[in-house]
Amino acid sequence: MKFMKLGIRPDTFYTEEATRTLISDLRGDIVIQVNDTSYLLHKLQFPLLPKCGLLQRLCSESGDSNNFTVELHDLPGGEEAFELCAKFCYGITINVSARNFVPAFCAAKFLRMNESVEKGNMVLKLEAFFASCILEGWKDSIVTLQSTSNLPEWSETYGITRKCIDSIVEKVLTPPSKVAWSYTYTRPGYSKKSRHSVPKDWWTEDISDLDIDMFRCIITAIKTTCIMPPQLIGEALHVYACRWLPDTTKKSPLEAGLVPQTEGLKEKNWLILGTIVSMIPGDRGSVSVGFLLRLLSIAYYVGASPVTKSELIRRCSLQFEEATMSDLLFPSHLTSEGHSYDVDLVVAVLESLVVLWRRQPPTAAENRHFLGSIRKVGKLIDSYIQVVVKDVNMPVSKIVSLAEALPDIARPEHDDLYKAINIYLKAHPDLSKADRKRLCRSLDCQKLSPEVRAHAVKNERLPLRTVVQVLFFEQERGSKETNHKLLLPELIRRGTQALTAGNDEGKLKVGPDEKLSRREGPGRTTIARTSERDQQKMKRSDGKLPLALERKLAISEIEEVESEKEKEIREEGMSRRKLEPKKIVSKGSRSDHSQDRVRER
Repeated sequence: MKFMKLGIRPDTFYTEEATRTLISDLRGDIVIQVNDTSYLLHKLQFPLLPKCGLLQRLCSESGDSNNFTVELHDLPGGEEAFELCAKFCYGITINVSARNFVPAFCAAKFLRMNESVEKGNMVLKLEAFFASCILEGWKDSIVTLQSTSNLPEWSETYGITRKCIDSIVEKVLTPPSKVAWSYTYTRPGYSKKSRHSVPKDWWTEDISDLDIDMFRCIITAIKTTCIMPPQLIGEALHVYACRWLPDTTKKSPLEAGLVPQTEGLKEKNWLILGTIVSMIPGDRGSVSVGFLLRLLSIAYYVGASPVTKSELIRRCSLQFEEATMSDLLFPSHLTSEGHSYDVDLVVAVLESLVVLWRRQPPTAAENRHFLGSIRKVGKLIDSYIQVVVKDVNMPVSKIVSLAEALPDIARPEHDDLYKAINIYLKAHPDLSKADRKRLCRSLDCQKLSPEVRAHAVKNERLPLRTVVQVLFFEQERGSKETNHKLLLPELIRRGTQALTAGNDEGKLKVGPDEKLSRREGPGRTTIARTSERDQQKMKRSDGKLPLALERKLAISEIEEVESEKEKEIREEGMSRRKLEPKKIVSKGSRSDHSQDRVRER
């Protein structure tokens, strides 16, 4: 970084009783008050007044009074800037660089230290340094532009901001082969010694040091030229987001560097996120879908506006076919939810994708590219479900919403969905029957391969209805890969378990003819072996389960519910009897009670 040295005298300023003065044989005769600091200086013995047009005018208005006091509380740059100007007047050595140029220049302009007051004044020297050194340098221009945020109005008035932006944009648009200045580039695997060519995005890291307002000005100016490819602008936005926004891809807040969201930090993140989203080029592929999904995750984390979330969801759905598994695995940062993955984010994008799909004209649905895209998404989502179902705290509702979010056309086969459901049932052995049925409702047994159907028939974790559907569609297709003589006894065995589940007092009777009998009260339900000819008669033309089989399944489900209710009633009665004090029961009452039990049987 370049600097300019002015003056040759040593620094003799010191502080005495809260007043800044300098070592001199002459007594000071003017006091200049800048904010909380007082300066005891000299009017004419040193060229203070001859170089400052403002002080000349103020002193002339006050007359020849000694110990004249001037208040300069509105001086841009404050005490530090004024002291630089005072040292220049006394000939004391000062160093001006890109870091302190803005306050020094604004203060010199404010004090009217220009050529009309005295030749070779401070403003002229600073302007020459600004034009020949700062604007010609790459990092000097960025540092100077960043420092204008402390004096935005003064910098705009004196043209510093605009000149710095123009200089930076001009260098960004320079062909990489002509870049001869130093820049920062710390991409993994990149080494300047081993590479001779300048990367196209060499400028993205340096401008990411700017605050969001200056960064927006740079990107807007670059976009208006229509020279820079949208992908490079998207890369600049990606680098800036990684620099300033929280990382929501880590599971642990400490690992991610996440800090508590104070109001000030929230507002800052809202501003940065909203500005980045508004600057994303409209060209498809200007940014990756992984970056868009990360921005959406950050939007949920910081509580961004609904407009920002909706725009990100829309953009993610347009490029969702390009996503990979790692792009979807965002941890859930909500302390109220026990599961590990942010499933709601993926569901929101899927729902937006389905809305876009339904808006397509009928001809578009027949397009091979569109069909391939939606099926690619379906394959990705089924793989994603297989990962998130391993979380023991993942509720059924989240998995069901994921499975049902996609249209039927997205899944030509349901093998991957079956695998995901099976993994979930293994990880959640205590799942209720109602949740099991709800989970398997999205499974289309007609789209299962013969190998998966053979596995499903023997799967003890599946509901009986699902097994029956698999058996029926297997027999309806007349598949030769599966032995029906083995499948039907499997149905009988599963029916036995389903009808006796939850009934502690029920009895199971299996005779040599493989009949299942269950007696409860006056009614009786029987599931018997049925020949293939009878099964053919029971088929329905609409492709659904046979009507008789539907009725049997409905009866079995009703009996399951009734048995569960009876069990709850019995348990409740037992708990109440435990709480009541023991009573002496007569023989007659005991016999009556025994008769009641016989009637119940």
